[in-house]
Amino acid sequence: MTLTQLLPDSLYGTLVVSCQADAGTPLAAPAHLAAIAAAVVEGGASAIRTEGLANVEAVRACVAVPVIGLVKTARTDTEIYITPSIEDARAIARAGADIIAFDGTARPRPASVVEMVAAIAESGALSMADISTVEEARAAVTAGADLVSTTMAGYTSYTPADEGPDFGLMRALGRAGIPFVAEGRIWTTDEALQCFDLGASFVVVGSAITRPTLITQRFARSIAGRQTATPQRKVPS
Repeated sequence: MTLTQLLPDSLYGTLVVSCQADAGTPLAAPAHLAAIAAAVVEGGASAIRTEGLANVEAVRACVAVPVIGLVKTARTDTEIYITPSIEDARAIARAGADIIAFDGTARPRPASVVEMVAAIAESGALSMADISTVEEARAAVTAGADLVSTTMAGYTSYTPADEGPDFGLMRALGRAGIPFVAEGRIWTTDEALQCFDLGASFVVVGSAITRPTLITQRFARSIAGRQTATPQRKVPS
């Protein structure tokens, strides 16, 4: 049995952690993200999702678990920015990714979902289509995608942007009998468990684990918003 045949089963029912950092932020360096990846693997992560060729290479060199790779590229000819082209997919495979994530939405794109899946298969990796609707998931499966993920739910103009995970989409995917990966705005263990209850094959958690700035902001906002009475000092008698 090949690696690509074994991977989906090895990830089933597990936690995958996304290690990414926005450009210009303190952790936006391959060595930093690789260190975070090593730390979360020690904590039990079954695989790592990371963005950028240099980051994929760095993470691949320091962990033995599967690596889900992608690139984010802003283009003027399309809204697609997660691994938009066949050339991007091939470069990610060369960088060492076992699974290549790409935008699987129905928006106009440089290469069709069918073409992306075929190119990824030719590179020897598995394909993960990041979708936002049941129809997109169904189309990706028909195109031969190995995995579909709810990553893009709330990030397309035609899907609602909720604060938390899109449980409605997950429920619909489960009812449609479409295997899916849960990803996107999963902040708590209870939310992760609910994803599994709705049929997720595995869950991908990012910001809640690997983005200390966002984690700190959530704590700081909650504390700042807490209404407390000014304590009364006792006057000595």
